[in-house]
Amino acid sequence: MMDCKNIMEKPCHVYFMGIGGISMSGLAEILLDKGYKVSGSDIKQTEVTNLLEEKGAHINYSQVGENITDDIDFAVYTAAIRENNEEYIMVKEKNIPSMTRAMLLGYIMEQYKNAISVSGTHGKTTTTSMISEIMLASACDPTILVGGMLNSIGGNYKIGHSDYIITEACEYTNSFLSLISNVNVILNVKEDHLDFFKDIDDIRHSFKVFADKLDENGNLIINNEIDDVDYFTKDLKAKCTTFGIDVKSDYSAKNIKYNAFACAEFDVTYKDEIINHICLKVPGHHNVLNALAAYATGKVLNFSDDIIKKGLENYGGTDRRFQFKGSFNGVNVVDDYAHHPDEIKATLEAVKNYPHKNLYLVFQPHTYTRTLSLMEEFADALKDVNNLILAKIYPARETDDLGISSQTLCDKINEKNGNAIYLDTFEEIEKYLINNCKEGDLLITMGAGNVVEIGEKLVK
Repeated sequence: MMDCKNIMEKPCHVYFMGIGGISMSGLAEILLDKGYKVSGSDIKQTEVTNLLEEKGAHINYSQVGENITDDIDFAVYTAAIRENNEEYIMVKEKNIPSMTRAMLLGYIMEQYKNAISVSGTHGKTTTTSMISEIMLASACDPTILVGGMLNSIGGNYKIGHSDYIITEACEYTNSFLSLISNVNVILNVKEDHLDFFKDIDDIRHSFKVFADKLDENGNLIINNEIDDVDYFTKDLKAKCTTFGIDVKSDYSAKNIKYNAFACAEFDVTYKDEIINHICLKVPGHHNVLNALAAYATGKVLNFSDDIIKKGLENYGGTDRRFQFKGSFNGVNVVDDYAHHPDEIKATLEAVKNYPHKNLYLVFQPHTYTRTLSLMEEFADALKDVNNLILAKIYPARETDDLGISSQTLCDKINEKNGNAIYLDTFEEIEKYLINNCKEGDLLITMGAGNVVEIGEKLVK
């Protein structure tokens, strides 16, 4: 592997395998902005790849060995690239230095005085977006890398020219351990990605390592409601700031109220003293916690209470996070990215305060391993939905070799006195919804795959 100092000190030719990905595209533009020659590949042309080409990137819309030319100085790949990928094989054959996306991001982050990594099983995109809004309100010109489309920056990344950078920090394949930051946020630690981690203890260990990476000049911001939170904070070299609602924490929320659209307003307290009042534009109790994490981060970065309030109240949501898509036949359609049992519970809790007659939920499980390993938890989270339609499992990076399907989950839910049906195709689901949803009802399409297409087609 090429020494990181050599990589960052002298612009050269970088090749991105999967350059159009939501995480890769931002890194490609950062290097373009720094004067690097950037090329790469993806399976199809998109708005993201078009933008990169406009900025000077050369992109191949195939992933074949011939794309890997001798003038490439190093290559970058994601966890989605397999060892049988033709480009990956050619990179190895030509002995071209290569690294993961997370390693490159870590090297880039090392160049910034204020580098913030937001981790957690869920809530990363929303909290990263909230902190980004605080930075934007301060006019500090941050570099932002977020896992969703944020309207304020017109996409999933922004190239700034200051000492501030913020990114999501994903635990999958321990990629977040490659990041180099001085402010680490831990939102929650739950079972997930069990195709990589052995169990919850293995996951907790990785988050502990993530916390311990901070030195004495760093700051850990952590949810005080995490089970045995002392495990992550004991023997910590860095300073530690806690947030939470149900337990005593540095930053907390009091006098929480919800408006007609389930959005919360609340008093922010520091050490039990009220310091601010926030009115969110995004629904749900879980977003109060996300806002507290963002508030604590803003204070650690020395932003004023007024700036933090402005940033949080500017945040209007991110694509696919309880996003209103429109209506059909008087039925409101919302799309939500929830693909973990805790996220499902949080969304369904938010729905209680959202105006509707009957709820129809279309859930698309994401990956076979997650569905199998959390089958009981998914069933418990979904069993009380009266009108539940399950779509086919979205495989993402996996193949169907575990002997399960959405019908398996459907049966498990109904064993718990649920009311679920499984429909094999989107066309069948759309017909069912048209025939059953009535004016005043609420339809939620839920999952991290392409289930959003159902609601979008109905709205059109």
